[in-house]
Formats: sequence, structure tokens, C-alpha cells
Amino acid sequence: MSRTLPRVGVFGLGLIGRALAERLIAAGYRVTGTDVAADARDWLTETGGSFGSAAEVWAADVVFSCVYDTDQLAELIAQAPASPTILISLSTCDPDRMGALANNAGAKRITLLEAPISGTSKALAQGDVLLLVAGDIAAAETVAPLLDDIARQHIHVGEVGNGNRAKLAINLVLGLHRAALAEGMIFAESIGLAGSDFLQLAKASAAYSAVMDAKGALMVNRDFAPQGRIVQSAKDFALIQAQAQAAGQGLPFTRTYLEMMEDALRHDEGDLDNSAVMLPISRSRA
Repeated sequence: MSRTLPRVGVFGLGLIGRALAERLIAAGYRVTGTDVAADARDWLTETGGSFGSAAEVWAADVVFSCVYDTDQLAELIAQAPASPTILISLSTCDPDRMGALANNAGAKRITLLEAPISGTSKALAQGDVLLLVAGDIAAAETVAPLLDDIARQHIHVGEVGNGNRAKLAINLVLGLHRAALAEGMIFAESIGLAGSDFLQLAKASAAYSAVMDAKGALMVNRDFAPQGRIVQSAKDFALIQAQAQAAGQGLPFTRTYLEMMEDALRHDEGDLDNSAVMLPISRSRA
């Protein structure tokens, strides 16, 4: 027996929001989205969705937030109408603020779930991501079939806040993997190896990580069309550092990574893919 698919709303049609909408529309969902970007309306309607007002997005059965940061999520909740719905935040946000935002949403009969993504926007469009779900377990079970349609796996990690705590810890490891691959490739090229040959060897070696599959060819070709932007990585690592400092924990590699992100931002490279961590590394001199 076929199930009735819920109507889905999407706030934010950037890299993640577009990948989500594309995935949902392909699976047969009716998607209404909104964004301030001038080209968002044309893109969504051409993809098969409906571009609408904030009120029209909130009228959906389930609403996704794909906004940039915690402040934008807070503003979204503050402006929401009081109406029972489930709001799923895919953004990487400040874990310490999520409990208060969930309470603010709850006062409007909105159940806030976290589901930050482990994976790129390209992987999300293909359904090959992990969602780190946190919040009300009954609401999470209600939307589980929907999450199954957009991700290869979703894991419930506890109370609101834990989704982003888990995401930040994973992003720390992932970002350092990217930096290690970038530095290794630059080193290999500086001593006379071709980047493509090094990548092939690294994939076959004990140093292998999935980052090589996702970012290796981009680094070899210096193709930095964004799947996940430098500016977002800088934002996430600033959150990581702040969380660690609050816990009294030093993170020396995180500090170095942030220095590279700051160098990239100073060179107006914030909108490049995060594999462009190669650029500040390549500017380093002995």
C-alpha cells in the first residue's frame, strides 16, 4: 500500500536547501520553499517545486530549516505562526542555544528537531548522507519515513543540542582529514609527484579516508566549485573552538585549521569549496 506523502516546506535554498528540495521532489513530495536569493524562485519552479511566502512554507506538514546559522534559525522561529508542525533544522548551529530555541518553538506548538548533515550537498542530493537527529523521540519517529527518503541513515543522538554537538565533533575530524589530504598532496607535488598519481596511491594505502573520494579529484584539478563552502567551514570551526574553550579543552589542530580558514577569507575565498583549504596551505613558505 502506498503511503501519503506529507507536504514539505523548506526555508533556505542555498547548497543544502537546493539539494534537499531536489531529493524530495524526485521522490514525489510536494515542496514549497522560500529564499531571499534572486534566482531561487526560478530554480525551484523549474525543478518542480513551488516558491512561496513564509506563511505558505509554514503551512506544510513538515518544515525544514536550511538557513545559514543559529541567529537565522532563531529569527525563523521568532517569526513563525503559532501552529502545530515539526521543524527540522539541518543547519550546523550552536548546541548551547538549541534548547532555548526548542522551548521558543514549543510555545508556538512547533516541535524543533535537529538533523544536521554529515556529508556534502552533492551527497544529500544523492541520498548518501547521515542525519544526526536529536529532540522529541515521538516526533523523530513520525518523520522517520521522510528522513529515510533523503538519507542513507539517520541516528537519534538524544536531547536537543546533542545533534549539533555530534556534528561539530564529526566536522572537526572531517575538516582535519581534508587539511591532511591537501597538505599531503601539496607536499607530494612539491617533491615531484603528480597530484593524480599521489591520489591513486593514497587511496590504495593505509592513509585512505573517504575524504579522498569526495575531495581528492577536486584538489588534483583545483576545481573548487562549492559543495560545502570555506565560509561555512570557518563558521563551524569557530563553534568547535568556542565549545572546546568553554569545556577547558585545548585543540591545537583546530587552532591551526582556523588560521587557514581565516587566511582563505582574507583572500576572498570564502565561497569556494572547502577543498580549497589547499590554497592557504600552498601559500605557506618554509
